[in-house]
Amino acid sequence: MQADHGPVTGFARQVHRALLATILAPDFSCVAARAALNTSTYALGCYRELGSPEAGAALARDLARFCGHQDAMQSGFTSMIAVFGGRVPADEHGFEERLWAQLRALHAHDPQPYSSEISADPTDPKFGFSFNGRGFFVIGLHPHSSRVARTFAYPALVFNAHRQFQALRDRGRFELLQRAVRRRELRLQGSLNPTLANHGEASEARQYSGRAVEADWVAPFPDEPVAVPESPPGARCPFGHG
Repeated sequence: MQADHGPVTGFARQVHRALLATILAPDFSCVAARAALNTSTYALGCYRELGSPEAGAALARDLARFCGHQDAMQSGFTSMIAVFGGRVPADEHGFEERLWAQLRALHAHDPQPYSSEISADPTDPKFGFSFNGRGFFVIGLHPHSSRVARTFAYPALVFNAHRQFQALRDRGRFELLQRAVRRRELRLQGSLNPTLANHGEASEARQYSGRAVEADWVAPFPDEPVAVPESPPGARCPFGHG
């Protein structure tokens, strides 16, 4: 599922090839992501620089559209994948700052009240990101991640609906999937990210960027968006956003 009706550019095709190569690699740890790609139950959108106003408005339109299509995909593994052009953050802290700038911008564009599935308080163990009345767990990817499974050629955000995790729990499949992912993660990197925790045990905001955040770290949400410099003049979104 393409995230926008505009023409698919060479950059978008390049991103898609890189995505397939990364997630379908034999040693990639997230089997749920592999399932979504193998069954084509995902949306992919390409945007301007992560955290920029243009990216915020375009991604808000596409994520709302994805919410409208998601249930019709009839799959337990569906994702919206947003990939960003422009300058790549220099390190994990830089990526984390822009990830939260992007989520604050999305929150500002949200047409619906915060989802009742989750909490809007980033310090609450039941925190989750809400958009269009739907709770999402957000996974950040970028070139400088210290976690192998979070390393990708471009900055990216993956939106996975909380209702999918709950459906797996209801069917008694969530723990089996979780154990499979963690076994593969141990084989891939030899360790698990120390921020890992089940929903309700600790705020999932600590997991979004992939960085091993400090014990007293608190997500900068939902404060007002932080301005991020625009992409250089003449740069255009590969899917026609601006």
